[in-house]
Amino acid sequence: MEVTCLLLLALIPFHCRGQGVYAPAQAQIVHAGQACVVKEDNISERVYTIREGDTLMLQCLVTGHPRPQVRWTKTAGSASDKFQETSVFNETLRIERIARTQGGRYYCKAENGVGVPAIKSIRVDVQYLDEPVLTVHQTVSDVRGNFYQEKTVFLRCTVNSNPPARFIWKRGSDTLSHSQDNGVDIYEPLYTQGETKVLKLKNLRPQDYASYTCQVSVRNVCGIPDKAITFRLTNTTAPPALKLSVNETLVVNPGENVTVQCLLTGGDPLPQLQWSHGPGPLPLGAVAQGGTLSIPSVQARDSGYYNCTATNNVGNPAKKTVNLLVRSMKNATFQITPDVIKESENIQLGQDLKLSCHVDAVPQEKVTYQWFKNGKPARMSKRLLVTRNDPELPAVTSSLELIDLHFSDYGTYLCMASFPGAPVPDLSVEVNISSETVPPTISVPKGRALVTVREGSPAELQCEVRGKPRPPVLWSRVDKEAALLPSGLPLEETPDGKLRLERVSRDMSGTYRCQTARYNGFNVRPREAQVQLNVQFPPEVEPSSQDVRQALGRPVLLRCSLLRGSPQRIASAVWRFKGQLLPPPPVVPAAEAPDHAELHLDAVTRDNSGSYECSVSNDVGSATCLFQVSAKAYSPEFYFDTPNPTRSHKLSKNYSYVLQWTQREPDAVDPVLNYRLSVRQLNQHNAVVKAIPVRRVEKGQLLEYILTDLRVPHSYEVRLTPYTTFGAGDMASRIIHYTEPINSPNLSDNTCHFEDEKICGYTQDLTDNFDWTRQNALTQNPKRSPNTGPPTDISGTPEGYYMFIETSRPRELGDRARLVSPLYNASAKFYCVSFFYHMYGKHIGSLNLLVRSRNKGALDTHAWSLSGNKGNVWQQAHVPINPSGPFQIIFEGVRGSGYLGDIAIDDVTLKKGECPRKQMDPNKGARREGGGGAESGGSCVCGGWFLPVGGGCLYLNRGSEWLSDENHVALTV
Repeated sequence: MEVTCLLLLALIPFHCRGQGVYAPAQAQIVHAGQACVVKEDNISERVYTIREGDTLMLQCLVTGHPRPQVRWTKTAGSASDKFQETSVFNETLRIERIARTQGGRYYCKAENGVGVPAIKSIRVDVQYLDEPVLTVHQTVSDVRGNFYQEKTVFLRCTVNSNPPARFIWKRGSDTLSHSQDNGVDIYEPLYTQGETKVLKLKNLRPQDYASYTCQVSVRNVCGIPDKAITFRLTNTTAPPALKLSVNETLVVNPGENVTVQCLLTGGDPLPQLQWSHGPGPLPLGAVAQGGTLSIPSVQARDSGYYNCTATNNVGNPAKKTVNLLVRSMKNATFQITPDVIKESENIQLGQDLKLSCHVDAVPQEKVTYQWFKNGKPARMSKRLLVTRNDPELPAVTSSLELIDLHFSDYGTYLCMASFPGAPVPDLSVEVNISSETVPPTISVPKGRALVTVREGSPAELQCEVRGKPRPPVLWSRVDKEAALLPSGLPLEETPDGKLRLERVSRDMSGTYRCQTARYNGFNVRPREAQVQLNVQFPPEVEPSSQDVRQALGRPVLLRCSLLRGSPQRIASAVWRFKGQLLPPPPVVPAAEAPDHAELHLDAVTRDNSGSYECSVSNDVGSATCLFQVSAKAYSPEFYFDTPNPTRSHKLSKNYSYVLQWTQREPDAVDPVLNYRLSVRQLNQHNAVVKAIPVRRVEKGQLLEYILTDLRVPHSYEVRLTPYTTFGAGDMASRIIHYTEPINSPNLSDNTCHFEDEKICGYTQDLTDNFDWTRQNALTQNPKRSPNTGPPTDISGTPEGYYMFIETSRPRELGDRARLVSPLYNASAKFYCVSFFYHMYGKHIGSLNLLVRSRNKGALDTHAWSLSGNKGNVWQQAHVPINPSGPFQIIFEGVRGSGYLGDIAIDDVTLKKGECPRKQMDPNKGARREGGGGAESGGSCVCGGWFLPVGGGCLYLNRGSEWLSDENHVALTV
């Protein structure tokens, strides 16, 4: 196996004090998915347009030191969706098959603990076009006295789309317009859902009977094709009409087979029939075939409304509803009401008494009640009355009133409810009236007012009810913030007064109310009591895990704090070191029991470095705080924003890499003495190890090491470990990938003529709207727009290349193209950027020069700008810049109002020092004076195809004209 040899050069530290190299997070969002358009809107907001169903992919490019962490969030759209935090090396947000409801604003938040977090956003616009829906409506009105009928037909076309759709109406193959035919109106109605266009046929004529097509289009945005729907209008076109084979209310017995037919009585085209059930879907086993609905062996749960709907897109849908009632009875209850007039709550002889009986039935009004006394039918008299539908009681309730209660009225009364002639079992309820019949009382058994259980165990809350008869007990919660019982119901009935809870949790703690029900007992004011439930649970502590770093010989205090628990006190605390029990701390009186446990280490040594555990208990359970105590140095923090870290070697197939890092919290422990560097080629096992000695490392100090003889194009894993007097610290690793190096121009020849395909290391910005194009007179499009753009480069030869922006379709007003230079290391205070530009055409937009500073993240500043038509001539600009650190220059072309707006640049020069006041070079084209980013007049030296005229320069257009940029002189050759 081959082992890569590394020549490890000397350490080159950057003596940056304090936080000098630390930089706050900077972020930029770029797209990498199936975007249709990425553009700026009128408030300079980035808008990412994507077709529904495509893959959304957004990348958050971050800079800053330490390396920022990235988190994505989203707002707007149909809801607020949050995305989980992503890894530091995984800054991509990907959504497969994006839906329209997932549009909205997406935020990338990058933070590294230095300064404020960087937050960037991009608005995602999901575009779609649904199938259009065409409906036909007709009005018929009598015009008295003229003996004719005027018919007006409306063809309504509705569609959901983004962006708004364009509608085209056709009769046959002919396109209709609003002003084409007096019998046709096309308009957009108010108060409609979706987008709607209406075609109105006024006073229907024979030629109006034809096929009509509604074609909708979003103008092929995102490649979404047009969609269309056609309707054939005839003299027989009519809306649907229905009738049912049964009554609208159908009462059946359980177990019967039910068949309902929905018959069409009209409609052209032939309507479609559909059955639905409310609430919920059709019953299991039900079969809907055409207009016939069959339900075998119907049960009480199948009761409900069944809807038959007929649609043919003409007029309104026809709808018929069957209310299916399956006979059933359940829940027989009774109530004893003492004399209401005398406001008595007890049964007393000589006072009135009312017995009430109720069942829940379907259909409720068909229930019949019969009263019995001591097994015989009760005989009605002046003192024994039966009433139905008492207004103070539920509907269809039977009441037996006993006037002036006598001793002979004591006995057992039975109420029987039945459906006459139906195979539904009768329901009955029995009430005993005697001197022992008394209203209820409720109380909590002794010792049961407070119930204490452990979390996860069952619990039983109990209330005792006395009285005859004993009604059921209703349970509810007293705490307003917890209105529902553990069962999820606000009220729960228990016949024996016991509320049983399975596996209680801490949120079940609180006060519970028990009260008597008004049914199956006395209809009097409820009696109530309360029970307190206390759920005990183990403690929760902090920190759950903590890394404690300290220099050798310094003291350390470890504290484990109780956050919550029941009971809220520490019963015991046990400390262990590397699993071995430590002597217990001094005993604290129970009344003074603190909410934390502490362990003091007088001095950190190699022997007492390691893992400490503190187990805290509260008589229910325990929890553990973990502490890792050591004098190990923290890990290094690799610097990811190193300018041009890759360097190639022309005489070999090797490359070198500039590795830069800072030391995290170097003052927390003993000083770093050296670093252990391990370099391993990926997919190989052997590694080369080197010790790098250092002097005292300060926080924020940027350290540098050059790795050489790395083989092209292999990648390497680099591991870096700090060493102190304690020993090895935490290791940091990163992967080094080979990238084609881009070197700064040689100062002896630092002009980029764009003759090479690599265009001097310039790259297209991934975040703009379109790209710059490299071409010459031989490769340019022969059909390109006339009267814009240069005929050749600055040299005037057909072989010479230049960079230009093409502003023809699909480019739009304000679209931007950005050409970005390599990254230069700032080795001087001032630089001068010189370049030639060609801005010819009546729709010329703007040419901007920006400087991107990279010393603390990427920051773009405008250095020069020019707009408008400057004539068919190459002109030169000199722009002074003073970058504060590593920098790039950016040429930004902005599209104007039309296609005659091509802009070109050529011969870009970057030199140290200030810009010259006068540029002299007779071997090149026109060189204008300039500075400060603005074009100025003055003398120039002309050469090549240029001719001096009146202090300016003329360029020969090889046709028949000479054109001047500022003097506007034209000569014919």
